[in-house]
Amino acid sequence: MIRSALVSALLAAAVLAAPLAQAQMTDAQKLERNKKNVVEFYNAVLNEKNFEKAKTYVGATYVQHNPIGADGLEGIKGFINFLRTKFPDNKSEIKRVFAEGHYVIVHVHAVREPGTRGNAIFDLFRLDDDGKVLEHWDAVQPIPDPATALNKNGMF
Repeated sequence: MIRSALVSALLAAAVLAAPLAQAQMTDAQKLERNKKNVVEFYNAVLNEKNFEKAKTYVGATYVQHNPIGADGLEGIKGFINFLRTKFPDNKSEIKRVFAEGHYVIVHVHAVREPGTRGNAIFDLFRLDDDGKVLEHWDAVQPIPDPATALNKNGMF
């Protein structure tokens, strides 16, 4: 009887724990999906300069917090056209990707003109429940001459 009660209790605990494990796995999968979508969106905009591809990663709205960019799909299209015209060789290399909830951060080395040091950038994206980009913030820092840096740590 004790053995039967113990088996029943263990079985009940396993049944109750299964949905919790599934929910955690689903959250992890969402984070990975969000990171993947941001990386693909980022590459479509900055490296491929492909508006048609980029817009597939955008949700119902797109709010831009960089003061030189406009909101919405037209803002993204305008930025891509700016890059094509002014910086056709622009390349951005994502060094790190972090995700938490509906947010994804990328740490990027962006070089607008070949042969220059470029910029170190942190971009923050907010995504909807379906993994579509809704909002963007960024912080940009020019990469200094290593000879003038007060440390040898580098930007990445």
